[in-house]
Amino acid sequence: MKLFLDTAEYDEIKAGVEWGVIDGVTTNPTLIAKAGQDHETQVKRICGLIGNVSAECVSEKRDDMIVEGRRIAAWHKNVIVKVPLTPDGLGAAKILAGEGIRINVTLCFSVNQALLAAAVGAYIVSPFAGRLDDINEDGMRVVADIVSAYRQQEIKTKVLAASIRNPMHVTQAALAGADIGTMPFAVLKMLFNHPLTEAGQKKFLEDYRKTQEARPAAPAGKPVTPEAATKR
Repeated sequence: MKLFLDTAEYDEIKAGVEWGVIDGVTTNPTLIAKAGQDHETQVKRICGLIGNVSAECVSEKRDDMIVEGRRIAAWHKNVIVKVPLTPDGLGAAKILAGEGIRINVTLCFSVNQALLAAAVGAYIVSPFAGRLDDINEDGMRVVADIVSAYRQQEIKTKVLAASIRNPMHVTQAALAGADIGTMPFAVLKMLFNHPLTEAGQKKFLEDYRKTQEARPAAPAGKPVTPEAATKR
């Protein structure tokens, strides 16, 4: 499962890229607003850091989304155009996908909706696990069911587990067979954490420092080689 960041904050994305663990970014109008940047400007900056950057249409009507989707796709070759899972959104997606534009159909909450996204040639479908949990449904079960349906039907659309809230969601998405999991920067940082890793690293460094302190001092002007230290 590839890991994406769900953010529009440039510094967060830069850190994830430098760690070498992320393969893409998902943005939406809310995240762009939080970053305090112009939509086009920020998406282009992010595309300069990494590929697979989802940028969302804000139009509501099919024809308007087609025009907007073409404009967004022209911003950068790394852009994936996001459209909502509505009749107008899917109508626009069909046209845009037919023109070779990669489409991420967002706000998916069921297997049937995911089948509709696949039918119009979506590159990615984004089921929102956390939001389903919020209404007392099993979000990751829906992700797993979409993956299962796609595999049985040999559908190539990628399943992106969205609305990930915690590290357990990441594990569940991977076990469910999701192709991609997108998460906030805070969740990505938590994936590194384990008390045994921290304790082990601390012990290794403490032991190393002890060996350095125990080494014999070199005579002035003549460094002690490892072989000479062994003979003493």
